[in-house]
Amino acid sequence: MESLISLLTTLKTRIDGLMAQLDIAGKIQRIHQLEEQSAATEFWNDPEAAQKTMQEIARLKEEADRWNGLAQRINDALELALIEDRSLLDDLTNEVNTLTEIVDRMGLQTLLSGPYDRDNAILAIHAGAGGTDSQDWAQMLERMYLRWAEENGYKVEILERSEGEEAGIKSVMMSVKGEYAYGYLQSEQGVHRLVRLSPFDASNRRHTSFAKVELWPDIQGQLDIEINEKDLRIDTYRAGGAGGQHVQKNDTAVRITHIPTGVVVQCQNQRSQLQNRERALQILKARLFEMERKKQEAQLAALKGENINAEWGNQIRSYVLHPYQLVKDHRTDYEVGNTSAVLDGRLNDFMDSYLRFRVALKSTT
Repeated sequence: MESLISLLTTLKTRIDGLMAQLDIAGKIQRIHQLEEQSAATEFWNDPEAAQKTMQEIARLKEEADRWNGLAQRINDALELALIEDRSLLDDLTNEVNTLTEIVDRMGLQTLLSGPYDRDNAILAIHAGAGGTDSQDWAQMLERMYLRWAEENGYKVEILERSEGEEAGIKSVMMSVKGEYAYGYLQSEQGVHRLVRLSPFDASNRRHTSFAKVELWPDIQGQLDIEINEKDLRIDTYRAGGAGGQHVQKNDTAVRITHIPTGVVVQCQNQRSQLQNRERALQILKARLFEMERKKQEAQLAALKGENINAEWGNQIRSYVLHPYQLVKDHRTDYEVGNTSAVLDGRLNDFMDSYLRFRVALKSTT
């Protein structure tokens, strides 16, 4: 029982420190101020501003309740442990293990302090050079992210998918919905490299395949970006699929090309051409917004004299299945030998190491 008391005391200290770091007390005070404003008779005279205020209240309350609820749960467990009732040992042990996992996970979220880290994400995978092997690798990555999302409670919607000629996929774009989806998935954007014995090579030789992962925050309704209709080329086509009743018989899929930048966005999952067009425009705005944000970051980094690598030109992670088993992130040097687990969606340790790496990098610049 003493060891459990010690662990719970440590958890209590950690959670108190994290709550102070996030200024939960200040956010509760902010909730009270906003609630006083919302009680004023003229509050709804400006519906748009009122709606934003109510959304902020809801967001702050959800955050405060989550942290206060966890702190209370730790306090309750500590009080029970201090009773030193041996009949509670098994239940308390399970509770401490669960609480430790929750605190670790929520502690990681404190590293996600970017303006869009809490938002949904749009993730795209593109097969690189290498023909069928690369297209198969792109599909393996698709499965990996779908499994990660499933394990971590995120909802995924496939927006557009292009099948490979023989196997795999040429590309896929998906919406990942849930809190901190964009923040966590930032670790995944870049080039992913696979080394294995090719199942598509009659001589069973070793092949190296590449696929690129792109990511944007899915911040619908929050982007103030003007797009000139004259700068767009909009094409419609018949949505593809696995066959049967789900394949559209009409040209409902939409492809939008932003001529000045060459950015191409496709959407085919909605029921009508109009819905696909609206969703594609939302995604285009998100992509243009992200391009501008990264451009500004690069300019600022150049002024600071920081070393900037070509983001899409370098592989960020290698997955070696032959002659040995290893997955290694080349930015953080974090590596694991259980390749099957990683390809089955166990990515949280890679995300954790990347977030800590990013924070450490910022602190030195």
